[in-house]
Amino acid sequence: MTLLLPMLRHNLISAPHLQLTRLWLWIGLSMIFAIVALSVMNPPVAVKQFLLHDKLLHALAYAGLMGWFAQIFHHRTTRVLLVIVFVAMGIGVEYLQAFNPRRLFDVSDMIANGTGVLIAWALAHTSLGHLLAWFEKHVLRVGSAQPR
Repeated sequence: MTLLLPMLRHNLISAPHLQLTRLWLWIGLSMIFAIVALSVMNPPVAVKQFLLHDKLLHALAYAGLMGWFAQIFHHRTTRVLLVIVFVAMGIGVEYLQAFNPRRLFDVSDMIANGTGVLIAWALAHTSLGHLLAWFEKHVLRVGSAQPR
């Protein structure tokens, strides 16, 4: 908790551009849980053959994860910390897979995970980095009836 206090003081984890921040965070945490769970559980036999060539899926999953949280947190330092955390997560789940005899430890999966994170981090610096705020404003119309 003491590590979070300086972050709160410097607005590293604030999201004033969003009205539904808690909802977006819960969805993001669910994404983390789903990626970790799917990474360590045994794949069904029908899917196993497809998973031998799954590098694109790895990159897309981690790009989606980083892209989601980059929508919520716009502070540059926070985004760099997210890159570090998600790259470490992508490496960590591969090490967890080494403990499951039905899963494979694969360095190329780590590279695909990290590549997805870095692509999403780069895209977050474009107009794509504001899609969630745009969605709130124009599709959900959250906060449009209330003055800010």
